[in-house]
Amino acid sequence: MAGAAELRVAGPADLAAVLAIAEAAYTPYVARIGQRPKPLDIDYAAQVAAGELRVLDGPDGRPLGFITWHVQPDGDMLLENVAVHPDARGQGRGRQMIAACETAARDAGCPAVTLYTHARMTENRALYARLGYTAIARREDEGFDRVFFRKPL
Repeated sequence: MAGAAELRVAGPADLAAVLAIAEAAYTPYVARIGQRPKPLDIDYAAQVAAGELRVLDGPDGRPLGFITWHVQPDGDMLLENVAVHPDARGQGRGRQMIAACETAARDAGCPAVTLYTHARMTENRALYARLGYTAIARREDEGFDRVFFRKPL
């Protein structure tokens, strides 16, 4: 992994960087999936205000990516969103954030981490499989063709 990166809870001053990362990471998928990916329309300000969003700072202090997760009513940890700026891809940043989510899930006593992605986001699907996630379902959800994954801890 290139240079140390630190994951921390985002604050209001991070909102512009989070929006820029989301735009850069998800806009390229619009043409492929034929619609705006849900992460382009999330209320990131509300997630920041609630302390639910974590930012990954690079060695120079510049945010490289972000992640959100929370415990679901069934006890599993939902990895809701993970995004890496295209300039920081291929450096293990996404894997670092996902590992932090898995650690938080273990610490919270969750039996598994679940997540989903659009069926046409094939790079994401391949990454999750490499990280030990198993596809457990594919269905239409909130107007999106989604593949759901689960990783027992």
